[in-house]
Amino acid sequence: MKIREVVVTGQNQVELQTADMDAPALASNELLIDTEYTFISSGTELANYTGREPKVFQKGAWCEYPWRSGYANVGIVREVGAGVNRAAPGDRVFTYGRHASTIRYSQDRLVAPVRESVDPAVVAASRMAGVAMTAIIVGEIETNPWVVVFGLGLVGNLASQMFQIHGCRVIGVDPVVERRKLAQRCGLAHTVGGDPDEAQAQVDEITGGGLGNITVDAVGHSGVVMQALHATANHGQLIILGSPRVEVQGNLTDLLSETHLRWITIRGALEWCVPMYPDIGNRTSQWSKQQTIFDWMARGQLHVEPLISHRLKPEQIRQAYDGLLNEPNVYTGVVLDWTSSAKEQ
Repeated sequence: MKIREVVVTGQNQVELQTADMDAPALASNELLIDTEYTFISSGTELANYTGREPKVFQKGAWCEYPWRSGYANVGIVREVGAGVNRAAPGDRVFTYGRHASTIRYSQDRLVAPVRESVDPAVVAASRMAGVAMTAIIVGEIETNPWVVVFGLGLVGNLASQMFQIHGCRVIGVDPVVERRKLAQRCGLAHTVGGDPDEAQAQVDEITGGGLGNITVDAVGHSGVVMQALHATANHGQLIILGSPRVEVQGNLTDLLSETHLRWITIRGALEWCVPMYPDIGNRTSQWSKQQTIFDWMARGQLHVEPLISHRLKPEQIRQAYDGLLNEPNVYTGVVLDWTSSAKEQ
């Protein structure tokens, strides 16, 4: 079978290629899915596209060039293996599948049914909400806390919305005015900008000097972690939601001393540490958080659609990546529409 797939062939190089899908029958736990929509992760995908992620140059690494990108897919199940029990042919499903017109996919990874009443393109975009929700999972949310989220891109915006759903008083921090306005359209009550000193002063004023009981780095930059640390209240929590990739020179003692003296807890929040499906004695999983996200969307509490700025064809993948990279205030979120590819097969 001929398929079309997105391949990052090298640093700042991406193509839509035609490939032959393996002919062997599906394994017992595999599904064959015809893709309708995929969503681009502007964090992980752009880090690999630009080479900011050093593992792209490491032999055998998961993202080594050439890398078949993508991990947010909505499509229709065409066939299933004999042991598949999470979907049937004809079902529309949300998965962590890649950017390709048809995918072979293991049900050992997330397979979640999609309701007919929702826009499947928006469901694909909800993948970033799954990333953001890890901050909720690891954070210890007490009564009426102040939460300060640094970075109002897709993940930071969605994390801010989720903390508000949990009854928190949330302040979003971003120097880009367009991102602050978008966060306000999504219901965020407090947003601040400016340089780090100006942002710190505004957070101090809004909280009445109390600062953030929880602060979140949703950027993935060690310099932002230090900024978040200064905005964290004594006995507070600092959650590292973005994956730090940029090298920053500094004095580690500044971080450790302030953490020690003010009794601050630093928590990592990589979503892949959450099990795919509920384990015995562990009710939190990729499955359960995605069901919660779908429920919040259905009830109008979580706003994902405003974050989609472009719906492009797979042939426009270079435009999509470069737009997200070079014009992030214009390209806030990009869905790839594969429906014409499905009709051609």
